[in-house]
Amino acid sequence: MFGKKVPPPIKSLIAQGSRIEGNLRFSEGLRIDGEVIGNSSASPDQPSILVISEAAVVQGDLRADHIIINGTVRGSVHASELLELQPSARIEGDVYYKVLEMHQGAMIAGQLKPLDSDQKPLLKLAANNH
Repeated sequence: MFGKKVPPPIKSLIAQGSRIEGNLRFSEGLRIDGEVIGNSSASPDQPSILVISEAAVVQGDLRADHIIINGTVRGSVHASELLELQPSARIEGDVYYKVLEMHQGAMIAGQLKPLDSDQKPLLKLAANNH
């Protein structure tokens, strides 16, 4: 999706030390550094990106085109285009993806479910570049 296109800008931030209770709906980009208890969903009518930082804890489902996780998520993850799991990612829930990139150290306690069930899913294992 974002091959040669510029990804959408991150226009919203939930800062570290903040706690939000309730469902979130966002457009374009959202970065979560704090705690969210509730579902976080992107508007389906435009490209979206959701970043869960290493310090973040989310208890709820995530929905966006491009999702990058380096923190803790307790809920299902729905990435309609690309899901990137960074080394500190911890997911307790099922993961739905079109393309999955998973770095060494990331953990999933749930099922991996490709969105295009009639096609072979694209799975990239990130090499350790040390």
